[in-house]
Amino acid sequence: MSKQRPDLRPPSDPTFERSPVTTQRLAAPGTGGTTWLGMTAPVGTRGIPFHLLRAMRPHQWTKNAFVFAALVFDRKFFEFGPVANAILAFAAFCLASSATYLINDIRDIANDRAHPRKRFRPLASGDLSVPIAAVASAVLVVVSLTIAWLVRPEFAGVIVAYLALMAAYNLGLKLLAVLDVMIIAIGFVLRAAGGAVAIDVPISPWLYVCTALLSMFLGFAKRRSELATLGANADAHRANLADYTIPMLDQLITMVGAATIMAYALYTFDAPSVPSNYSMMLTLPFVVFAIFRYLVLIHQNRMTGSPELLLFRDRPLFAAILGWGVAAILVLYYLQ
Repeated sequence: MSKQRPDLRPPSDPTFERSPVTTQRLAAPGTGGTTWLGMTAPVGTRGIPFHLLRAMRPHQWTKNAFVFAALVFDRKFFEFGPVANAILAFAAFCLASSATYLINDIRDIANDRAHPRKRFRPLASGDLSVPIAAVASAVLVVVSLTIAWLVRPEFAGVIVAYLALMAAYNLGLKLLAVLDVMIIAIGFVLRAAGGAVAIDVPISPWLYVCTALLSMFLGFAKRRSELATLGANADAHRANLADYTIPMLDQLITMVGAATIMAYALYTFDAPSVPSNYSMMLTLPFVVFAIFRYLVLIHQNRMTGSPELLLFRDRPLFAAILGWGVAAILVLYYLQ
């Protein structure tokens, strides 16, 4: 007979709450439990593929949209070949990033159980077993590299660099305050660079600078949200949060936010790839509003710990980003 699975955290813990999708039973051989790849997994109201997909975090695949930057800014948006390669590059980065999420969640099971929201992640809640997650991560890496090689061998090199960077991050660099956010920013720069390599075009250094600064802005905002949400117990979830303070993060966010606006403003009239009539500056108000709107949300502590979700849930922010995208395409393709 199957045994009742023990609680993931002590019932006396006031923050303990069961996941609604975890019915808390371990399948035993011969009891009709769910088995996949020869490994036993917890029985719940959902199957293993569902929990595996959740652990892959498809809602965070929007971060990989940076691979399309070169496609748009090098005016290849309406050419079939470059568009096809960019879509394949996006898929390769989605699979590679999901592989790193699985490894990260395996390593952070204990810390995630101390977080009010992350304890419901499939691995932390027990809805997905560690062996299945590890095998799935390896498969995702192989498929990602295969797709990347088919796009261009040089692009496969970018994916390898991204995976190596994320491995170093998970193995210890994420414990170093400030450097952890810088590593994440480099990951976004690799996405932008990968998009350029995939369609075989050069890309303006300004785009790299803007990408890095915007990524650090969002990264420091996420650290502030974690600190504000978790309070005195923040370092139990992420050790390096003990090295941050909210006043310090406010200063960093202000500095990087201002630098992002300045870098983008310079890009709009100084980059060689933009129209010589300075019409690209028409996109600047959208960027300024988006940064300022995000600052408002940061100080209201409204989901800035999950920017990939906030993008779609805050209508003014979504409208600003959509408006920027439309304006950029109009300027680059029709207002030269």
